Amino acid sequence: MKSTNAGRVTAFVVLALFSLLMLAPFLWAVNTSLKSETDAAASPVTFLPDGGYTWEIYAEIFRMGNVPTWMGNSLIVASGVTILTLVISTLAGYAFSRLDFAGRKPLLALTVASIMIPGTIFIVPLFDEMLAFDMVDTYWGLILPQVVAPVMVFILKRFFDSIPREIEDAARVDGAGPFVIFLRIVLPLSRPIIATVAIFTFVGAWNNFLWPFIVTNDPNLMTLPVGLQTVSNGFGVVFAQQMAGAIMAALPLIIVFLFFQRQIIKGIATTGLGGQ
Repeated sequence: MKSTNAGRVTAFVVLALFSLLMLAPFLWAVNTSLKSETDAAASPVTFLPDGGYTWEIYAEIFRMGNVPTWMGNSLIVASGVTILTLVISTLAGYAFSRLDFAGRKPLLALTVASIMIPGTIFIVPLFDEMLAFDMVDTYWGLILPQVVAPVMVFILKRFFDSIPREIEDAARVDGAGPFVIFLRIVLPLSRPIIATVAIFTFVGAWNNFLWPFIVTNDPNLMTLPVGLQTVSNGFGVVFAQQMAGAIMAALPLIIVFLFFQRQIIKGIATTGLGGQ
């Protein structure tokens, strides 16, 4: 009994130290964002500022930039990307998992292979396509190129594979077709993995900087990561301002994770990928 308790205490201490180690960069960023630029750039570097903490950097960012508009744009784009990605990925994943159609195996192999292709390769052709469809500086131009997610299709396909076929066979006996089975049986059973895919897609779309930076010139259509890069109240490296911008961009995602952490953990645990 004593050895068991000692092992639990040791594991708790190790996990607590590991957690603090993982949180250290975030805590340092928060601490730096609450300093004045003079204290943030002081040498040698100190954790506690000589002039005390201040919210002036955050207030300056709000004065110089259109933060509410940028945050609203990020919410619209991330939500749109998430909804369309879920629709496309769930349908494609179910088709690869359950339907037998011509070219299924080559298409699945192509989908898996595309996961290894860096997305930056498609930047130029995607931008040319947006120009051709007159979608530059539009929400559709921001959203549509981000909705194709082969990795999400593969993850959902793996989860659908784990659903017993006997459940669907019973529904077919009752006269249910493939679409009814998908909507009324498969999707309700897949809520944990769908929630996980939705959260990770939302986070990725919210954090995406490169594509929104390329496809938008209108300040009123900029997303939060892009807009914050246009805010500067000084020359050279402004450490406190950069850290404040990073914290402002990350805070909504932290809130999302705190609310949905159980769904994320449950979804990852039920994908069957953890032990592969």
